[in-house]
Amino acid sequence: MIVQLLKPEFDELIQSKDWVGLKEALMDVPSVDVAELLDEIDAQIAVAIFRLLKKQKAAEVFTYLSSTKGHELLEIFSERQLSDVMSNLEPDDRVTLLEELPGHLTQFVLNSMRQQDQQLVMNLLGYPEESVGRLMTTRYVKVRSDWTVAKSMDHIRRYGVTAETVNVIYVVDSSEKLIDDLKLNQLILADPEAKIADLMDTQYAALSAFDDQEEAVRMLSKYDRIALPVVDSDGILVGIVTVDDVIDVAEEEATEDMHLMAGMNALEKTYSQTTIFTMVRKRIGWLMILFLGQMFTVTAMATYESVLAAAAILSFFIPMIISSGGNSGAQAATLIIRAISTDDIRLSEWKRVFTRELLSGLLLGFIVGLSGAVVTGTWIYVIDGNYSIDIVLQAGTVGLSLLGVVIFGNLSGSMLPFILSGLGLDPAVTSAPFVATIVDVTGIVIYFSIALLLLGGIVI
Repeated sequence: MIVQLLKPEFDELIQSKDWVGLKEALMDVPSVDVAELLDEIDAQIAVAIFRLLKKQKAAEVFTYLSSTKGHELLEIFSERQLSDVMSNLEPDDRVTLLEELPGHLTQFVLNSMRQQDQQLVMNLLGYPEESVGRLMTTRYVKVRSDWTVAKSMDHIRRYGVTAETVNVIYVVDSSEKLIDDLKLNQLILADPEAKIADLMDTQYAALSAFDDQEEAVRMLSKYDRIALPVVDSDGILVGIVTVDDVIDVAEEEATEDMHLMAGMNALEKTYSQTTIFTMVRKRIGWLMILFLGQMFTVTAMATYESVLAAAAILSFFIPMIISSGGNSGAQAATLIIRAISTDDIRLSEWKRVFTRELLSGLLLGFIVGLSGAVVTGTWIYVIDGNYSIDIVLQAGTVGLSLLGVVIFGNLSGSMLPFILSGLGLDPAVTSAPFVATIVDVTGIVIYFSIALLLLGGIVI
């Protein structure tokens, strides 16, 4: 909303080249809104506007720009501008930028950094991709357990200005090993002559630098913290992860899961930044797999050709049967995938989940099957105009088939995430299209098998 209000004034100041007025207008505009305004204008003008911003704010604005616009600006930044932006970026933001840069820009950006910043970035890039080590920042405040509160507060005042947050202060021993964390208000309210050790309870949560970034999302949510310490394999404090970085990761992971659940490979960039060729490449693989999977449905129907020829009315209910199973499977898969991702259930609990989904499938199948039998019987009676035992058998066939496919859909949708997770694959690929394809084939077999059993006298 604020961008829409500012844009007319922003455009007018640019057209009139009123740089003084533009500088004053941008002073109180949040960095994220400045970035949104710059995303929509020519890169050359955006670079000129960057010169009007204070160094710290310019760096903040840069972190909010789309990757496409950011790369455009890097191409035309002067060495001084690039150096100013990079020196004011948080270490984790520098790592994120370098991960996304095309090759020809990577060295250019690295050369613009101070030697110590280059070394820090290279250290962070040494951690595995999508690990906590690449997400953390090294700007935090730490104190020693044998310090007094007064000495610690002096230390915080001196070094806190460069820290990403001082809400939590980390306590280390002489070997730099993390031994506790304290909230700032604990120090503020404590006796200045008290020792830090007197305030400690040694109860803290920490991340490993080698953990997956999703673990940071889970831990920050579980412990309701704005930051968590990161330690190496020896327990030495090497950084912190803050909630603002984790929000970005959570959004990326949620987007990736949504793409996978739609039956396509996840996009690396946003939809608007992805080319049509890339979009097709990301979608065609699973689309072809699902297409070939549907050939099994055709084969199954061909197997029961004689049944269809003898009782053509059965074909009217095929979409209803297989879609009910697919819908049930998609529901179960979505519930289990989400439960696994939030650690609500563990992979070892598959037997309990199987029992729960079998029971819920029976109840759901009974309700849907009974409704299907009543509706089917009524519909056939209206069409034929005569009541007969054949109508009861046909309605029963549909009802029992619905019961069977809903139960199978529930079980397949709930068990596939466990199977894929056990194989080291992302459970999100047991998406609605994938589950639906499996249930389609099985639904045909269940439907016509029951038809042969109940309507043998009609279809044979």
